[in-house]
Amino acid sequence: MRRRAYSDWEYWGKPVPSFGDPRARLLIIGLAPGAHGANRTGRMFTGDRSGDYLYRALHASGFASQAQSESREDGLRLNDAWITATAHCAPPDNKPTPDELRNCRGYLEREVELMKSVRVVVALGKIAFDAYLGILKSEGWIESRAAFPFGHNVRYETGPGHPILIGSYHPSQQNTQTGRLTDAMLLEVFVGARRECGLG
Repeated sequence: MRRRAYSDWEYWGKPVPSFGDPRARLLIIGLAPGAHGANRTGRMFTGDRSGDYLYRALHASGFASQAQSESREDGLRLNDAWITATAHCAPPDNKPTPDELRNCRGYLEREVELMKSVRVVVALGKIAFDAYLGILKSEGWIESRAAFPFGHNVRYETGPGHPILIGSYHPSQQNTQTGRLTDAMLLEVFVGARRECGLG
């Protein structure tokens, strides 16, 4: 159901594609399109509070051309970054079911395979973190996910020649409004990711 503020919008209402620089050294994995954010605008983390936090951090750390993300036509460009998600359709109550995650996993696996320049993966939230580790395990890159407990701004080596994995709290309203995640904390993640990417 549309919010009153968006009653005049024609929602995207389809699977939301990934977004960014296909030669990126940074891969960002989110959860799923927000019902009135990406599901409305058709671009990852665009048009909602989560995106407000994320793009401010990406702009301040040099990965985005601007700090605001309101629509697909707002001129935002990502520099050396690519944003995807564990699920590409807006799930009920903003939380994908296990079946939805399984159905979308192949797309994430293919992206991981195709993104040859990636040096760092930032997983926003435990679900994204676990999804990426699941891919690593199925590909034989790691033996067990147990050696990689989730936490904010935790950094893990995933094997020679493979990207560094950084965990981060998701910039959801539940986390940002309670102070569990602040602008400064999220910026620290991406400043560290930039350094790990060899971008200074």
